[in-house]
Amino acid sequence: MSMSFSYRHLYYFWAVAKEGGLTRAAERLGLSVQTVSAQVRELEQTLGAALLKPAGRGLVLTDAGHAALEVAEQVFALGETLPERVRDASTAPAVRLAVGISDGLPKLVVQRLLQPIIDTPHLRLLCHEDEFDDLLGDLALHRLDVVLADRPAPPNPNLRVYSHALGSSPMAWFAAPRWAGEARRNFPASLADVPLLLPTDHAAVRVRLDQWLERHGIRARVAGEFEDSALLATFGAAGMGVFPAAALMTDKLVERDGLVHVGDCTGVEEAFYAVGTDKKIAHPLVRRLLPQPADAKG
Repeated sequence: MSMSFSYRHLYYFWAVAKEGGLTRAAERLGLSVQTVSAQVRELEQTLGAALLKPAGRGLVLTDAGHAALEVAEQVFALGETLPERVRDASTAPAVRLAVGISDGLPKLVVQRLLQPIIDTPHLRLLCHEDEFDDLLGDLALHRLDVVLADRPAPPNPNLRVYSHALGSSPMAWFAAPRWAGEARRNFPASLADVPLLLPTDHAAVRVRLDQWLERHGIRARVAGEFEDSALLATFGAAGMGVFPAAALMTDKLVERDGLVHVGDCTGVEEAFYAVGTDKKIAHPLVRRLLPQPADAKG
């Protein structure tokens, strides 16, 4: 790798940009103003562009400076993870897997998707839940090994990520006993007569649910919308309304939460994806999450 500039100089520039001036940056770094100024000038000479310009009694970023600051933020954010990664690697034989969980993905589905690797000896599983776009940024910075989501990654020339289909599940409707009888009579038309709980637009399946209701001529009485699928199921189990969920969760919803399977949401499926930074997943544990072809040979 060609070291065309000094990362120390980049760090001094980053400090000046964050502190808003040479004096405060010098105080933060414990250096003289002259030293910091000279280091930043060397960086500008190496890059061939002015990064800062005078503004009143202070300094502001040029367009080139804004671009350099964006890269510096990524560089030093990634650098902050170095001590933890080195410490983890040197103190334990753990097999580390950092997984990003899209906030639109049902938690019971996440557990089912990760089941193939749960019994891995010395596994250290780190799960981070966040919005999909933010998780993709963390994946690109190698803070995560994989992102699990209910949709593939959108095209983005600035992010080299790849989506791998994990499968899908039909959707079904569930209710607490309070609403189950009424919802089952004349299903699915009966859904117009009971309160419904739906995922928000964070979930990719929401638009397909809306289309299904429209096809059946159901004017939904929406009593609640939830970004968190576990919270949606909790309010559904408490009797707030009838709600949709992946059919593969039926056993747990019925046996654990005492819910009733009202009927199937025929034609609507929820898809699941693993998003990684390579076309052929490199992490051995993530490869185990991918469906194997029926005719795969060893």
